[in-house]
Amino acid sequence: MRLSSSVLLVEDDEDHTLLMRRALDRARVANPLVVVNDGEAARDYLFGIGKHAGRDPRDAPVLVLLDLKLPKISGIDILRRIRAHPFTEHIPVVVLTTSDLDEDLVRAYGLGANSFVRKPVDFDAFQRAVERIALYWLVVNQPPPAIEREVA
Repeated sequence: MRLSSSVLLVEDDEDHTLLMRRALDRARVANPLVVVNDGEAARDYLFGIGKHAGRDPRDAPVLVLLDLKLPKISGIDILRRIRAHPFTEHIPVVVLTTSDLDEDLVRAYGLGANSFVRKPVDFDAFQRAVERIALYWLVVNQPPPAIEREVA
């Protein structure tokens, strides 16, 4: 695994994507943001298949921001696949969701989510949450060293 500098946002709601872009801009996050809007697109991007065939899956994003409620493949299933593959198993995954179900929180952590954040409704609260996420995961956190693996 080689961490690129990109952040992968897996979000099907266009309004939430726009809010995330604004919040990251206001937080002065320089990392490129890659956005996919369903679970199938997330899978394809992460593993270099389908519409993203030819993309080297060893160039993993530095952070995945993952919604749980996604079309085609659920966020829970994407998280399970991320943790099961040697190219993606160590990528920090922050679950960002509107779900207030404790079972979603327990399942996400049980499958290896690094963090679980309920999306605040208020934009200022959302902005503060994004700033804290970005500061921790993109500045403070020490990622694992690059591990070169062969593409299967």
